[in-house]
Order: sequence, then C-alpha cells, then structure tokens
Amino acid sequence: MNIISGCRKKLPLLLVALGLAIPMAPAQAADNYPSRSIRLITPANPGGTTDFLARLLATHLNKAWGQPAIVDNRGSASGVNGAEITKNAAPDGHTLFMAYHQHTVNAALIAKLPYHPVDDFTPITQMTEGGLLLVVNPSHPVKNAKEFVQWAKTTKDPINIGSAGIGSGGHLAGELFKLMAGFQAQHIPYKGTGPAIVGLLGGEYHFNFMGLTGAFGQVRAGKLRAIAVSTPKRLVTAPDIPSLSEVLPGFEVVGWYGVAGPAKMPNPLVAKIHAGILSLVKSPEFIKTMRNNGSEAVSSTPEEFRQFMLNDMKKWADVVKRAGIKAR
Repeated sequence: MNIISGCRKKLPLLLVALGLAIPMAPAQAADNYPSRSIRLITPANPGGTTDFLARLLATHLNKAWGQPAIVDNRGSASGVNGAEITKNAAPDGHTLFMAYHQHTVNAALIAKLPYHPVDDFTPITQMTEGGLLLVVNPSHPVKNAKEFVQWAKTTKDPINIGSAGIGSGGHLAGELFKLMAGFQAQHIPYKGTGPAIVGLLGGEYHFNFMGLTGAFGQVRAGKLRAIAVSTPKRLVTAPDIPSLSEVLPGFEVVGWYGVAGPAKMPNPLVAKIHAGILSLVKSPEFIKTMRNNGSEAVSSTPEEFRQFMLNDMKKWADVVKRAGIKAR
C-alpha cells in the first residue's frame, strides 16, 4: 500500500477522531433522514387553519419517521418572519415551512420583501386548496350571485365591502370581483375576521369574502346568506351554492396550503419528504377532514407546486396594481 492510498483510507477515521463532520452524498443524506427532530415553521398563531394543518402533519411525520416534528408558530408580520427563518436554515430537511396563500401575496404587498417567495425556497408539495364564501346580511335583497352582480352594477347607492384587513384574502378577492364585474365599492378593513363578521351582522357594509369554515357556521345559523363560492367549481360539501365563475367566467380565488424548505435541498431528500407528506394527504381520513372544513386535499409534485406559486404571485401582483393597493 502506497502512502497516498493509505492516507485516503485513514482520512475519514481521522476526521471522526477530530470531531469533524463528513459531508454526505445526497442519496446518503436522504437515507439517514431524519437524524434529529424536524422544525416545522408555521407562519400563523396557534388555533387557526394553518396551525391545525401543521399539527396534523407534525403528528403524522412523527409516527412515520420516529423523530419529533415540532410546530414553531411564527405568526407576526404576515408570515414574513417565519419564511425568513426558513430561508436562512440549512437545506437538510430538518427545517420545513408550512406555506400558505399569504406567502405569495406578500410579494405584491411588501415593497422590500427579504426573499423571493419561490426562488429562495424548495417547493415540496401543495397539501390543500379551498375557496372563500361570498356572504351578505340576510336583510340584503339579493338571493344569488347573478342577482348580486346585477344589483352591484345598477344600484345608485354607495357599496361597501368589508374584510379582515388590507391585503387579506377577502380583500383581494373583493378587488378582483370588482374588477371583473365592473362596479365600484369602498373597502372597509377590520382588525381580523371576528370584527369583520360582527360588522356584517350589524349591517355596517354590504358583502364579504370569508373563509369557508367560519362563514358556513354563520350561514347555517341563519345569520348570513351565502351567495357564491370563489372556487372554479361548486363544493362537494355545498353543491347548492353556485360558483361565482358561473356568472363571471374565469373568476377564481383559491386559498392554499403546502410545504417548502430552504433553497438547494437535494433531490433525493425532497423526494423522501414529498412521499412522507403525500402518505398523509392521500389518506381517506385527511381527505374527509379537509372536505368537512370546505377544502380539498391536493398532492402536487415539487415542480407543479413551484409553478403554482409563481402563477399565484403573478396573479395577485396584477390585481394589487390594477386595484391601486399600496404596498407596505
């Protein structure tokens, strides 16, 4: 054995003895994953839909892989803080991000976003999609989407739309609705969904695009009237409520949730995490749970999820510009 080959064979042992890490090949890294707990950055406070999905996923991955998956709630700054933490993490799969629709909308609303919502991340898979519910106070004269559009375009009275805040999903859906239907309405932002619901119940404004879970409870109680859903097709769980696209072809507002990691994650590692998440998303229990909450399970490839987010960014940047919404 010559000196060079002997040194090569002894080098790994020497590095271990010195306490130095030996970089693993991508395939080997995937085989050994996860080697410790997984941090699931969740850009929302505890208790909401984002947190609920994150905890479902964390429980599933814990059982599947035998390592703790810990939900780390980072609800401030419209999710920017959580996304930035993920961006700066090592691309070893031990830090994942529960992305949702605000992640791409932020690119249109925040002038100096400290990252690119797609290029600075590794998209892994979309998990769900769900729409919003166009609702009015039961005292409103319109009964359906066709009547509402006709009323909005012909009434001489000022029209007001309420939402949970500037740049919220309901606000942007309302702006897109106005642009496509061709009517004017003054936006009234509230400080959250709860106050916005109270305002509509009290007749402070005319309509709102609300999250399905909260809206259905008010509709079933007879406190609000459902006019249409924002999804391109009617919901399986509410087939009697028309899609707004039946009146305005092409109208579509879909809220979504998915998982991403830091940029430059190795493909074998992405494939392993993707498979682990899809084993939850494709389960009958998950599909049923999502439908009960007005959503549908989605299992996309990493490339499909990447393209979906790019398209979402483009769509909302256009709406924000046309509606004159000022970036923060």
